[in-house]
Amino acid sequence: MSEPIRFFYRGAVHEVRDAAPTQTILQHLREDLHCTGTKEGCAEGDCGACTVVIGSLENGKLEMKAVNSCIQFTPTLDGKALFTVEDLQAQDGSLHPVQQALVECHGSQCGFCTPGFAMSLWGMYLKQESHRLSGRQLSRCQIDDALSGNLCRCTGYRPIIDAARRMVELPPAAFDRAALAERLQLLQRAHGFSYEAQGARFHVPRTLDELVRLRAELPQALLLAGSTDVGLWVTKHMRELNEIIYLGQVEELKHVAEDDGMLEIGAGVSLNDAYAAVCTHYPDELGEMWQRFASLPIRNAGTLGGNVANGSPIGDSMPWLIALGARIVLRGAAGERVLALEDFYLGYQQKDLQAGEFVRAVRIPLPRAGLRFRTYKLAKRFDQDISAVCAAFAVMLDGDTVTNARIAFGGMAATPKRAANAEAALIGQPWNEDTMRAAMAAMREDYAPLSDMRASSNYRVQAAQNLLRRFWLETRVDDPLPAAAVNAFAQA
Repeated sequence: MSEPIRFFYRGAVHEVRDAAPTQTILQHLREDLHCTGTKEGCAEGDCGACTVVIGSLENGKLEMKAVNSCIQFTPTLDGKALFTVEDLQAQDGSLHPVQQALVECHGSQCGFCTPGFAMSLWGMYLKQESHRLSGRQLSRCQIDDALSGNLCRCTGYRPIIDAARRMVELPPAAFDRAALAERLQLLQRAHGFSYEAQGARFHVPRTLDELVRLRAELPQALLLAGSTDVGLWVTKHMRELNEIIYLGQVEELKHVAEDDGMLEIGAGVSLNDAYAAVCTHYPDELGEMWQRFASLPIRNAGTLGGNVANGSPIGDSMPWLIALGARIVLRGAAGERVLALEDFYLGYQQKDLQAGEFVRAVRIPLPRAGLRFRTYKLAKRFDQDISAVCAAFAVMLDGDTVTNARIAFGGMAATPKRAANAEAALIGQPWNEDTMRAAMAAMREDYAPLSDMRASSNYRVQAAQNLLRRFWLETRVDDPLPAAAVNAFAQA
């Protein structure tokens, strides 16, 4: 028998019994609850007009995250709390500091995008208690990152950025985290549940064993993690998904652990948390990639395991994972098996995934002596854009000799792919300009990329070669590219 979806909303527990399993949160808000402050702009997670904040218990701790409601399905709210722009104003009618700051700084013009901006700002506000207590200003980078998923065609963004700085200067607004955590604890289920409506089913396992059993029973069911890709199947492709297994409540998929020189990240860990964990070990090499990978609401919802399982040839995570030698842990009824990540991808949208299997975790080698590692993303915009070329280089040096090389690209082939010929030209050779140029020439044999709206084939090949040269300039043994040269390039 189907159980209702239960979540905390507007001060009470709200139940949903007859909505389609693929109804989006945005649709439920606007069409069923007539809560129309949250807007629909793109219906694909790009514009931010639909941004809401979701509260959930992660390993017993309350987490508040801004997400795009236009691509999240309503059943994913079970056991969580939903906050919209209508929740910001106090009961006495006074404005929240986020709202007051937007008014004072003239951060709204036509107003259509404003609710989304307000919720992204509120999500940042909740995470910046230390700044309010100390009087420190938010950095421009922090503000830009929090607002990266919101588009505005009126303000030019400067007034909204001013509002982000102003909101932490105003008298604070209380938010009772402990009370919300207690309310959510009462909504947690001891076991998984299934929701059924309008001829479709949505299964929510709570444990890894439940997931293994469900996957064995329903091998053709769609596995749903962050919905940042699958959501568009419904909103843009109009696909009907009749059997879904949701991974978001399986706590065993949300672990991060270090063991034997490897960092293991569970498949259910969000992209933002996964990048945060990896960047503690590779801050300079992956910090910019973390910032430029989609928007914060997308990173809050999507998972590293889902990104890897999807295996898009233009995905930004796979090149650096492959370059570092990451391994993927697959789980099924027969047990576990571990593959090198590059061996998981057999062809376009084809993976070495047996019936009943799913991605349990990704294992990433930690830094070791002699490693030179860099990642680069080329796109038409800095923020929230799909790469024309995404590159990752990792070489091991013994003195000035290359003992191992791993080069991987996205956007250059039907799968994330290593540059075998370029790697061969490097291994056993001195890490010098002649070797680098030989590898650049060999790279032409590694890829025959397509031309599309993002870049031509010739551009991609030349860009890939030039990125290898940049990598060498930054990591050469005798005289790495000095800061003055970097500044000169930046100013040119």
